[in-house]
Amino acid sequence: MSSVPSSRLPGYPHIAYDDGSLRVEQASLADLAASHGTPLFVYSKAAMLSALAAYQRGFAGRNAQICYAMKANSTLGVLQVFAQAGCGFDIVSGGELERVLAAGGIASKIIFSGVGKTRAEMQRALAAGIGCFNVESEAELEVLNGVAVAADKRAPVSIRVNPNVDPKTHPYISTGLKGNKFGVAHEDALRTYQRAVSLPGLQVVGIDCHIGSQITEETPYLDAMDRVLDLVASIEAAGITLKHIDFGGGLGINYQGDTPPEADVLWHKLLAKLDARGFGQKQLMIEPGRSLVGNAGVCVTEVLYLKPGEQKNFCIIDAAMNELPRPAMYQAFHHIAAVTPHEGSGMVYDVVGPICESGDWIGRDRELAVAPGDLLAVLSAGAYCMSMASNYNTRGRPAEVLVDGATTHLIRSRESTEDQLRLERLVG
Repeated sequence: MSSVPSSRLPGYPHIAYDDGSLRVEQASLADLAASHGTPLFVYSKAAMLSALAAYQRGFAGRNAQICYAMKANSTLGVLQVFAQAGCGFDIVSGGELERVLAAGGIASKIIFSGVGKTRAEMQRALAAGIGCFNVESEAELEVLNGVAVAADKRAPVSIRVNPNVDPKTHPYISTGLKGNKFGVAHEDALRTYQRAVSLPGLQVVGIDCHIGSQITEETPYLDAMDRVLDLVASIEAAGITLKHIDFGGGLGINYQGDTPPEADVLWHKLLAKLDARGFGQKQLMIEPGRSLVGNAGVCVTEVLYLKPGEQKNFCIIDAAMNELPRPAMYQAFHHIAAVTPHEGSGMVYDVVGPICESGDWIGRDRELAVAPGDLLAVLSAGAYCMSMASNYNTRGRPAEVLVDGATTHLIRSRESTEDQLRLERLVG
């Protein structure tokens, strides 16, 4: 093994080599793998709070609420970090509501988004006293009104407007174009607001816009803000007061040389535009997800086999598409680093998992100096990995560890086969 000096990985300030082995903050990934097995997710608390601090700087002195979009990573220990930091939460299901409450989140700081809310979810959210429903269709308005009237309550609502702005991201995670399923069309928004204020079970409190995920340019945000503020002006001119403006989330992270704007820099520009349009006194809501947790997480995996081939060499690891779904779903890129590097240049491999699918790949054409039994770290694994993990091939989901300096916390135990079978029944 080489003696690698202490060095941080570019773009990952809380992940570094120390005496030849990779660490998250002060915790050795090799030691964590020895204690908890692999695959294993490891998260840096400092990285999460550092990412959050950029938004907090951007909103300094403003009436603003940062709501963590928990679909990015919904593990209770992660939610607890953001709840204790004063965040609200953006949820998209009744299950996510229960997770927020279990993690100590405050119901009045919860925003309920999503195109397919059920009546039962609406009833539970009303009973819990959430802060706002982001309504995504006229049909949903009518159903929510009926649920609220039956419960003798008024549901606080904002309407999610689709501004038809191209976020310049992967089509699967674009949400603000006319062809997307989300939100009310820009040209229908005023009429929808007029219907909302006429319904006795609803209280209109704001307007919402979210155009996509992994956005790495500022122009789509600036364009969307112009479109939304045009609507705010016309809605208020019609006599409907909006207390807050929700600009969603979607800011990207650096996976492969991506250069998204810093959160504080972006929001200084957006706030200047807001002030220039005369809406700077409004309460602001935003819903960052990936940008808070993505680069805080690492998946540690063991090399099982090296399989040379005529056209490809394969590095077969014990992590797979059921833990790391983004490459299979979006052809996404994750950096892969040796936990304890060997000397030498190595060979070029496709890094693949054991799932019985040709789509089970984690990285293409990676130069690695590895041997069976070595550990690899798949980086930028904090978002849309564990929250999208499955039991395909009856694989148990990994353990998760939260690192806080030199202290480590097991925040999810490894799932056993018995855990998976517990809710199933044989017939007869």
